[in-house]
Amino acid sequence: MSELLRALKAEVLKNKYSTILWLTFIAFSIAPIMGGVFMLIMRSPDALANANALSTKAQVLNFSVNWKSYLEILTQAIGVGGVLIFGFVASWIFGREYSDGTAKDLLSLPTSRTKILNAKFIIYVIWCVVLAVSNLFIGLLIGSILQLSGLEINLVTTQLKNYLITTVMTVLIGTPIAFFALWGKGYLAPLGFVTLTLVVAQIIAATGYGNYFPWALPGLFSGTGGEPNAQLDRISYLILILTSMIGYFTTIIFWKRADQTK
Repeated sequence: MSELLRALKAEVLKNKYSTILWLTFIAFSIAPIMGGVFMLIMRSPDALANANALSTKAQVLNFSVNWKSYLEILTQAIGVGGVLIFGFVASWIFGREYSDGTAKDLLSLPTSRTKILNAKFIIYVIWCVVLAVSNLFIGLLIGSILQLSGLEINLVTTQLKNYLITTVMTVLIGTPIAFFALWGKGYLAPLGFVTLTLVVAQIIAATGYGNYFPWALPGLFSGTGGEPNAQLDRISYLILILTSMIGYFTTIIFWKRADQTK
């Protein structure tokens, strides 16, 4: 446990003053801000009539100017945008050692390789969860400023539950990115993998088989394809959990057995 705590402390110190940390918060905060802009446009009939794409989106997803629709937008931002932002976080945490040239120094420490990676995974989870919580608070602030209607206890409970589950699903699906960061020895391979999964997820979801593609599951659960959670079944959740476990254990095994030449 002491080795894990030391490795965890080292990871905290390395990322605490990183510019990337604040850039992820700024980039992710665009979602609640744009959601607020969406609410403002929908509140104005003239503006909504001129925004054809937004008008169509609002009609398809049955959006209205209220808390329910705004919280659904925040949840969908986690399910789709979170795959990209969380993937970037994982790429940075696991790939920076090679880009900074500190991988060999890290391996020379009297700490097991597994504990080093576990510390990175813990930081990854904490970072992503804090990003999600930050967006939620920003969204609540913007919604309060806009004085959205329909704020009820049952509504808040249901929407927060969906938001939490979507966040957990999006975090879990990011573990394979760690493997590609170690395998590619940097940022390019994992970022390329994230981009590829996003593109493929959109294509497969459009064909109706998105509930069997891991990286499409958070978005489908959040309601991007219609009613939240309506398209997923037990096999969908099993696929997501298995993908997350495979990503984690593959990363551990590769890190322990690979020849570190850089």
